[in-house]
Amino acid sequence: MKAWTKYRYGGPEVLKLKEVNKPRVEEGCLLVRVQANSANPADWHIMRGQPILARFAFGLFKPKQAILGADFSGIVEEVGQGISNFKVGDRVFGDQMKAGAFAEYTCVPANVCAKIPEGLSFEEMACVSIAGITALQEIITHGKLRKGESVLINGSTGGVGHFAVQIAKAIGAEVTAVCSSKSADFAAALGADNVMCYDETDIHKHDKKYDLVIDNHGNLTLGDFKRMGHRGVVVGFTNMVSMVKLMLSSIFSKFPLAQFTAEANSEDLQRLGEFITTGKVNIHIEKSFPSTQTPEAIGYIEAMHTKGKVAMVWA
Repeated sequence: MKAWTKYRYGGPEVLKLKEVNKPRVEEGCLLVRVQANSANPADWHIMRGQPILARFAFGLFKPKQAILGADFSGIVEEVGQGISNFKVGDRVFGDQMKAGAFAEYTCVPANVCAKIPEGLSFEEMACVSIAGITALQEIITHGKLRKGESVLINGSTGGVGHFAVQIAKAIGAEVTAVCSSKSADFAAALGADNVMCYDETDIHKHDKKYDLVIDNHGNLTLGDFKRMGHRGVVVGFTNMVSMVKLMLSSIFSKFPLAQFTAEANSEDLQRLGEFITTGKVNIHIEKSFPSTQTPEAIGYIEAMHTKGKVAMVWA
């Protein structure tokens, strides 16, 4: 089978489309014939081996896993032992947490997969897993946002942010979206009640109070969280220095600030599917590439000005 491989750290140029062995189905897993993928910031961080500390997990001097990619959608080719809720031919989507999704076939644990709802395409559902799960868990699991509460979402129009705005509105919250002035109309179209443009308003001086402050961008300080929110969630960082400063300062603070790494599971994926099929959440794909242009897709999202998601479709 063909797969996008990397044997050293670097930019998109290190990705090579190679012929590799097709994976065997394992116990508790599904062998999926991949139809589409999507690119995420995590992909280019892993590709470049940045931040450096991440290399202790992904390979200190060279990547442990040759095949890149997490988000996928496709068709079940084989079902491993112990699996009863999936069958050959099912259309599925999910998160290949250990990487290996940017390939014609991937072997993935069944508990991080869900069936694609009727009427939705492989291209659409390949864009849901990481971004959608992160948004769902930052809003509901960790943010504990409830109907009638207010939330400020910093970084509201990217892959995670555009899902977060819609999920927050779906549960009945009042949403203030922070984005660039170029993305203001998009944020409003997602359902945001208020839009704050960071190139027109200094968020570090904004003093309105919200029940929850979410930072997908990673440039808020602990002082920002405390000034604007009653509780906070952070999932992104602009750089290592910002992350360390925020984490160290929060250790000695009583302010309830949650920092987490999203973990896919079938239940949350199914819940996302329900949000989508009922029309409460729409998947916005800014650009779609053929799978032969996966390096270009990674480079495109690395610019970090994407509205919604970027997809890659296998022929």
